[in-house]
Amino acid sequence: MNKCWNEKIEFMSRDEMHALQSERLVSQVKRVYENVPFYRAKMDKEGVLPGDIKSIDDLGKLPFTTKQDLRDNYPFGLFATPMDEVVRIHASSGTTGKQTVVGYTAKDLEIWSECVARGFTMNGADSSSIVQVSYGYGLFTGGLGAHYGAEYMGATVVPTSVGNTARQIQLMVDFGATVLCCTPSYATYLGETMRDMGIDKSQLKLKLGVFGAEPWTEPMRDRIEELLGIEAHDIYGLSEIMGPGVSMDCREKNGLHVWEDHFVPEIINPDTGENIGADVNGELVFTTLTKEALPLIRYRTRDVSRISYKPCSCGRTAVKMAKPSGRTDDMLIIRGVNVFPSQIESALLEVEEVEPNYLLIVDREDTHDTMEIQIEVSPENFADNVRGLEALTKKVSGKIQSTLGLAAKIHLVEPKTLQRSEGKAARVIDKRKLY
Repeated sequence: MNKCWNEKIEFMSRDEMHALQSERLVSQVKRVYENVPFYRAKMDKEGVLPGDIKSIDDLGKLPFTTKQDLRDNYPFGLFATPMDEVVRIHASSGTTGKQTVVGYTAKDLEIWSECVARGFTMNGADSSSIVQVSYGYGLFTGGLGAHYGAEYMGATVVPTSVGNTARQIQLMVDFGATVLCCTPSYATYLGETMRDMGIDKSQLKLKLGVFGAEPWTEPMRDRIEELLGIEAHDIYGLSEIMGPGVSMDCREKNGLHVWEDHFVPEIINPDTGENIGADVNGELVFTTLTKEALPLIRYRTRDVSRISYKPCSCGRTAVKMAKPSGRTDDMLIIRGVNVFPSQIESALLEVEEVEPNYLLIVDREDTHDTMEIQIEVSPENFADNVRGLEALTKKVSGKIQSTLGLAAKIHLVEPKTLQRSEGKAARVIDKRKLY
């Protein structure tokens, strides 16, 4: 058996999990109906009463919850507990509308910490680990989520947060960090900066990287592992459901185990809301089974994923979700073609002469959509001669067109020309929205 934190849950049979989920769902639905006016009104409108929910099989009878519902009930309208039981507030910002505000009771925080500890442990971390947390701290859930999860398993935490990259690298060397937690884009930035500082990865004691908050590809995982000399793993979460730790991939690296004793995943058709089952791409939906302060029923994440109940060779029975490939609300429609930014990253990682640092600019001339992609050339391949750059531009253009099914104007730029992100990478400027 692989190393685990919670053997009973991580290796529970499907029948046992079904029974546990059913018991918790029945209790949760009754609780939100009695304590959250929003849910009571929504269920009454749909003609659904708590007594109609007898098992997890009845989940589809319940209405969806959206981010807009949280904004409409800003700040605390969806809380199911009085404020004197809420011990922490987090909030996520968006490009439009109000922030989505989430609250936690002491029990919520303990469950969150335990879920993160499960993910760390199944990938080799333990109480002897030194965990450098380079996610942002504050209202963003990333920093404190990883921090409390690492402390929960007894590890030593170095809370560096984001920024001051050279200092972070020096602390990694001096303190002997064995686990790094940050966004994947920042992990590549750390690796590049190490290279520029003349620090070899052999000088680090890093063994494990836990990266999330952005969609990222398998070639990006390969690149991070090569840059930092570590095993890179994906952690998934969103503040509305809990924060990082809703799921995490194991050492098989072929899907993220969802801690479904607390969070029930569904995959739906984003246009119809129909549950489309396992092994099919669609929109990921979560129902929280144990959250006290902010329980959410069938929350539409807008993340594009799929789930699989096929046995995992690691031995864990928890359902696996695919690494999100994009978001239904981040999807760009350009000349009638659906484009996800992660597709561009995937294409660029197949061209060794360029870096996966890009800026996609979409505009409209008259009624025609235009697409320009600014891409950094890697330092070792940058050439001043026009012929060399023209050949590389043609190569990249062909790869992008093959991947997207669309032609794009490719603009190669010098290394480190594009703004680097020390938090979540901003990759897209859609000027059409200004019209």
